[in-house]
Amino acid sequence: MILAQVSPVAVYTVWWVSLALGVVVIAAVAVLLALIVRTARRIEGAVAEIWTVGQRIANNTVHIPLLHRTNQVVDAILERAAGIDAAAAAIEEHARDCPGCPQCVLGRGRGG
Repeated sequence: MILAQVSPVAVYTVWWVSLALGVVVIAAVAVLLALIVRTARRIEGAVAEIWTVGQRIANNTVHIPLLHRTNQVVDAILERAAGIDAAAAAIEEHARDCPGCPQCVLGRGRGG
């Protein structure tokens, strides 16, 4: 029997060494887990900040598609303003050459 040859001191020594190794391993695992938890919290904080900024960007850009319709309305206003400007220029030109205005425009002067 091989067990009969092992002294009790050797058994206690192996037991204490294995116990010490177990404590060292458990401490190392605890430190690593604490580092993982700390890193996960940092990541979670960064993700929350990214989410907040993303929501702000979305709120600031939600109306951009409406600018297409605004541009269409502005173009229509510009066309009408150009027409009004042309009509005003025609009136001004007529008034400059017509001594009978405004009676002319009202149908009582020349050409009316």
